[in-house]
Formats: sequence, C-alpha cells, structure tokens
Amino acid sequence: MPNTLKRRLYHEAYTVALLCPLEVELSAARYMLDEEHERLQGNKQDLNTYILGSLSGHNVVLASLPKGSQGTVSAAAVAIHLLRSFPAVDLRLLVGIGGGIPSNANDVRLGDVVVSAPEGTLGGVVVYDLGKETTSGFKRKGMLCPPPIEWRGMMTSMESDHRIRSNRIAEFLSDMLQKYLGLEEYRRPPPEADILFPSEYIHVHDGMTCASCDKTKAVQRVRRTPSDESHVFYGFIASGNRVMKDGEKRDRLARESGGAICCEMEAAGLMNQFQCVVIRGIADYCDSHKNDAWHAYAAAAAAALAKEILLYMEPRCMCYAHLSRRVNKAAIN
Repeated sequence: MPNTLKRRLYHEAYTVALLCPLEVELSAARYMLDEEHERLQGNKQDLNTYILGSLSGHNVVLASLPKGSQGTVSAAAVAIHLLRSFPAVDLRLLVGIGGGIPSNANDVRLGDVVVSAPEGTLGGVVVYDLGKETTSGFKRKGMLCPPPIEWRGMMTSMESDHRIRSNRIAEFLSDMLQKYLGLEEYRRPPPEADILFPSEYIHVHDGMTCASCDKTKAVQRVRRTPSDESHVFYGFIASGNRVMKDGEKRDRLARESGGAICCEMEAAGLMNQFQCVVIRGIADYCDSHKNDAWHAYAAAAAAALAKEILLYMEPRCMCYAHLSRRVNKAAIN
C-alpha cells in the first residue's frame, strides 16, 4: 500500500505562486505537481484556499478565484491575500486558459500556449477596456509593469532552446495522465476539432458546438506535423473584464493593441502589484464559435509549460532562515 503521508512545511517555505483562476486550471496545475504537501492553517483575514506542493524543485502555492468570481478585481484581491500569507513568494505565474487571436504574423491554434512578453514600451499585458470614448474612437490608457527581469532572462533561454528541441508540454501531460487515470478530460482533442472560421462568419446558434456551421467556410490552414504538439508564442496579451466573443472586434483589438495574440480576464489586475509571467493555453478564438471543448487541454498545456519554465529558475534558499527561526521558536515554547 503506497505511503499517503504528506510533508508539512511552513508558510515561509513557499517561494513560488501559481494563480489559476478557474477550477479546471487549478486542477491541471495541482495534478502536474511532483508532490503535494499538507495544507496549512490559515488566518481569518485570508479567505483564499490554497494547495501546496513541489514543482520542478520549487515549493509552490496554488490559488484560484472563488467560484463565480472572475475578472481583474477578484484576481487582485486573491493575489494580495496570498502575498500576506506567504511572505517568501517572489516568483509568480498566472496560469490558465485564454482566447487566441490568430493572424498572418502569429499562426496561433487551439492548444497552443502564449507567454506574456514585453516589447518596446509595453510590458507584455495590455488593458483593452480601460480608457475613454472620444469623437475619434476609444482611447486606451494605463501602463502595466513588465515581468521581473529574471523571468525575462528565462524566456530568452527557453525560447532559444525550443528552436532546436520540442517543448515538454506533451511529456508532462502524458506523465500526468498516466499517474491519474481519471483525468481523461485533459487529453488533447483531435486536430479535426480545431476549426477557425473567418472573423465575419457568425456561429449558427442551435447548440454549443459548430455541428451546424458551414465547414466549407472554414479558414484553410496548413496541417501541422506532428499534429499533437502545442506551440509556444511570446508576445502581448490583452486583458480586461469583458469576455471577447466577436471575431471582428477581436481583430480590431489586436491591431489597436500593437499585435496582441491572446485575450483574457485577470492579468490586468495583477501586473502592477503582483508582477508575474502570464501563461495562457489557447482554448478558443475569441469569436462567436467559442465553446468549452478545448478548455481542459488548454489548461493542462499552460500548467505543463509552467512546470518547464520553473526548471529554468534556481530554487530559492531564503526560506531556510525563516524555517530555522520558526523551529527554534517552537522548541523554546
């Protein structure tokens, strides 16, 4: 019978945080852990619920948003409580799903992963619904901080490595599915399930799937080989409090934001107080054909890339000083 005892550490032992807004995203990251730790007693001021464990040599804390609460404000509140309860955390990731914005420059497809990356004067995340209406159109405003510089150094190294070898998303996902047989939902859908329609073609509203949509109108794309490999893109991520389900508005947003390749709903509330790297698995195309078919796989792909990213970062040792103080204090008492 396997040993089910879990290690119990202290709050100060955790130096990496993964914020996974939805349950499907949290579960993907949870079952990607190398080891899960015993949960710690919280305090009345912190209403978050955490999952603790180790991932790629780091002690990590996982947190999600309360069910039914999405958006930038809710994400910011969860992040603030997390940093108070886990004071040693200084490596932070926002991990989950997002909507892809395909273009001639970025052939992003369902199941791919987008990583926020700064360029020029933009920090990697662009707020798409903060600004003012003017006679010449909507003017966006607001600056968001880029990820910490060591994260940006990691991105360069990983992107360079992936020029000559595949990322490890498929490997880590396969390990998770073999370890937990009940997670079939996270298996990659067949390539035939990835259909991109022109931005002006509206979904036939007689169900959640595109069974009645005219497949002859689908955008013809070159089939990838191998077809089960998720590609990784680095670039701008558009963030705001509105769900994007309009292909034409999606394309206009991409142009106005300087070339965003992904759209999501939490990062804008985090980047200035919870500087982090945003990792989003592409679950839809931000158009009227949006559905949940790729949600689980996209969440798992993002979690797998987070696991690979952490292999590029040295585990923090500062926690040992905190631990020794806690242990000595307990011995004295």
